[in-house]
Amino acid sequence: MRTLTVDIKDQPYPIHIGPKLLDRGDLIVPHLAQKRAAIVTNITIAPLYLSRLKQTLAASGVESIEIILPDGEQHKNWHTLNTIYDALIAHRCERKTTLIALGGGVVGDMTGFAAATYQRGVPYIQIPTTLLAQVDSAVGGKTAINHPQGKNMIGAFYQPKLVLADTETLATLPKREFSAGMAEVIKYGLIRDLPFFEWLEANIEKVMAREPAAVIHAIYESCRNKAEVVAQDERENGIRAILNLGHTFGHAIETATGYGTWLHGEAVAMGIILATALSENLGYLSNPEITKIKSLLKAADLPTRPPKLSVAEYVSLMAHDKKVVSGDITFILLNKLGAAHCQSSIPPKPLADAISHAAAFK
Repeated sequence: MRTLTVDIKDQPYPIHIGPKLLDRGDLIVPHLAQKRAAIVTNITIAPLYLSRLKQTLAASGVESIEIILPDGEQHKNWHTLNTIYDALIAHRCERKTTLIALGGGVVGDMTGFAAATYQRGVPYIQIPTTLLAQVDSAVGGKTAINHPQGKNMIGAFYQPKLVLADTETLATLPKREFSAGMAEVIKYGLIRDLPFFEWLEANIEKVMAREPAAVIHAIYESCRNKAEVVAQDERENGIRAILNLGHTFGHAIETATGYGTWLHGEAVAMGIILATALSENLGYLSNPEITKIKSLLKAADLPTRPPKLSVAEYVSLMAHDKKVVSGDITFILLNKLGAAHCQSSIPPKPLADAISHAAAFK
């Protein structure tokens, strides 16, 4: 097991990464405010890991209730969120009843938002079971649901008490979802950690083969990078925005194609292609750097061809992005491999050319 800390002011919390952590009640129970918890999961994860987690808690004298949601990004909405509230109220859960998110990013985001708002705030724990959730969405306290006109438009910053990433849960993760998680892993190397990017280039086959040591290292380095950024800027008033590389374009793709058609990580990967093409058009990245980025994304079995959306459709959808300021879309661009910045007021032609360039890439 490897451990690091998200050093949030007044509320630091640990991230534990390693195998068989679902059996470690000693890691979970100290973070419970009372010997009662509500486990939120979905219909896919429940048959795999719910009873195991309940047994772990019961062995430590913790009573648990279960809340099982439908699976899929298309269910990340008010209706499903109310399912959580209904169960919490029906079981008379109190302000000291901890919510435990057992699942991927959708479960984690909705559980976190429910925790932030139920009785004006109850504690919660993240137990992510997908690669994307372990390296990104479970860390940093972003919680949200989707709106038909934009992804993650309704939510709150609300930090968990603990993140417990049991790497053995990745054994049951479909290949497509593992690849989707790799988009966020690669992102960290691109925005701030060139040595990690170079390590990924050298070890991508081991990671994709899910060799335990390589996977744990990739998760640890991803979490370390995110924790360092979040500690500097918890509520995304500055540097934390660089964590959104590829997301402005990616969220537009998810919204346009219907939530769940493209997995979030797949849309982010395509967004990275578009953002790096824009970076090249603005004179920041060289063509050899672009080639290295595309090669690594392809090695991770991520898509590099966008859906058929016009420039006007992208711009219209990105106008709903949360980083829009005074109507101006903010993009995360790369200065070079391992360094990113935020930029708005992008001229129309470089943006249009970037979208056209990505559409032509094979």
